[in-house]
Amino acid sequence: MDLKDYIRSIPDYPKKGILFRDITTLIKDKDAFSECVNQIVEKSKKYNFDKIAAIESRGFVFASAVSYILKKPFIMLRKKNKLPADVHSIDFELEYGTATIEVHKDSININENVLIIDDLIATGGTAEAAAKLVEMSKAKVSAFIFVINLFDLGGCETLKKKGYKIENLIEFPGH
Repeated sequence: MDLKDYIRSIPDYPKKGILFRDITTLIKDKDAFSECVNQIVEKSKKYNFDKIAAIESRGFVFASAVSYILKKPFIMLRKKNKLPADVHSIDFELEYGTATIEVHKDSININENVLIIDDLIATGGTAEAAAKLVEMSKAKVSAFIFVINLFDLGGCETLKKKGYKIENLIEFPGH
């Protein structure tokens, strides 16, 4: 099964010049979604990790299923002001704006290894911020797994240069 066949491309969303890669067409197909989750599970077996973290919100879809299958704790990296307890917080640049993500301070323990899963990597700003949140907890990022890599936007290369291990299932150009 070629998962690329299940990704819809929407031009000029969320703003002119962006070609949005929509995963809703993949997750609404039971066979494609199952295959996608199974591929993430297989790729994750290369790494030693204690917990799985995902970036709000589309990363939650994939990471929660993987967490269930692997019986690993699931940590939510959420948008600002969505978590009720004490948080680590980091601001970062997006391809089309700025944002803040947070994690509960008690979600990740010192010296734990964390696998980070997200639906897509573009420029890498969100992923790098996610890694910094894990590291603020004095833990280590085992690897990143992305469903989609927008290869010409350089996010994977940026993360690799910083020493992170990267996996992805599908590649598309970003524009």
